[in-house]
Amino acid sequence: MGILNSVFDSIGGTFADQWKDIIVPGSFDEQTVVAPGIRRSGQDGRGSNYGNSGVLSNGSIIQVPEGTAGFIYSRSGIERVISEPGGYEYRDGQLSVFDAQDRTENGLGEIFMGQIGERIGFSGMTPDEKRVCFVNLREIRGVKFGTRGPLAYNDLFYGTDLEVHSFGSIALQIADPVVFMRDFVPAGTYSYSLASPQAREQLIAEFLHSFIGALNRLSKTYRISQLPSQGSAIVDAIMSDGGNAATWEKRFGLKLTSVAIESIDFSDASRELVRRYSEKKMDVSAYEGISEHAANVAAQQKIAEGIRDKGLGDAGGMLFGMNLANGLDPRNASQATGAAAQAPATSGSTPAPPAPAPDLDAQIETLKKLKELLDAGILSQEEFDAKKNQVLGL
Repeated sequence: MGILNSVFDSIGGTFADQWKDIIVPGSFDEQTVVAPGIRRSGQDGRGSNYGNSGVLSNGSIIQVPEGTAGFIYSRSGIERVISEPGGYEYRDGQLSVFDAQDRTENGLGEIFMGQIGERIGFSGMTPDEKRVCFVNLREIRGVKFGTRGPLAYNDLFYGTDLEVHSFGSIALQIADPVVFMRDFVPAGTYSYSLASPQAREQLIAEFLHSFIGALNRLSKTYRISQLPSQGSAIVDAIMSDGGNAATWEKRFGLKLTSVAIESIDFSDASRELVRRYSEKKMDVSAYEGISEHAANVAAQQKIAEGIRDKGLGDAGGMLFGMNLANGLDPRNASQATGAAAQAPATSGSTPAPPAPAPDLDAQIETLKKLKELLDAGILSQEEFDAKKNQVLGL
């Protein structure tokens, strides 16, 4: 009775599997990396292919969409990879009476009797099994990550290690689909998504290890508040490390394409440390600003007073105060005016030519003499102005 059942099953299975198939990908979402190939069983109410899902007949069409690679599996493993988009006609499957080439080369009798005889020995089943799946070659975005505990970030701006929590997402892309299917996807799996925590657990663990190292290398260049805008720099730092995430392309055929940091938050202790640092810096800046302003005012006053005391009056004080306050370093003003107060006054009927680099006393004395010559009518106003500009270096 079992043999008869096997015969009937073999005949029924042979007839059912004669149909040529149209294989299309199953549904893809944003994080699907592998989708199974499914048989299109109907179109506009027509079609009813109920053959074995593991049988591909000659002449079947495998439709490979843009951005995917089609994989055909036999019992021995990967049989063929279709990397070009379009419709691919399969010719290494079971003979089909609906395929013109098979009918011409083998005839109807050989097609039917050969398959029925083969199936009887396997209790009505065919030993030939083919599977089709599709690998997503597009960028896979939105793979979330988050630090379970605080990360140590050596911020050179603050000069200390800070503890931070970081959250964000990464984007990945399959660079070598064959390596990916052989070394990353579990054997015998034709549907796989990184939306599953189990699927991305190892990736996220290795990424975080690389992420921590990259952040600390970037601390020499960026303050921690600048890191959310440095996604490309983080990827470059991770890839230059040579370990963990940088090895994915060679190990898994998978590469890291981008990192998006959604937030970096201080731990409570680090937040308090930064707050105290900022307050102290603001206090120091305010004190330095007040001190500098006071020093400048005092220097200008000393210069004006020194010139006025030399006998040129208030107008001379204003003139020299404005000119010399711009030319002298306020921090050295007290020294300059002190030296001027101690220098003895010179006298003579005819002033000697000014030295190449006259000091303040010499300038004042020369201008007093020039003013006397102007008042006596010896110098014209134009000559006085010219000599005055020469003395002042204008």
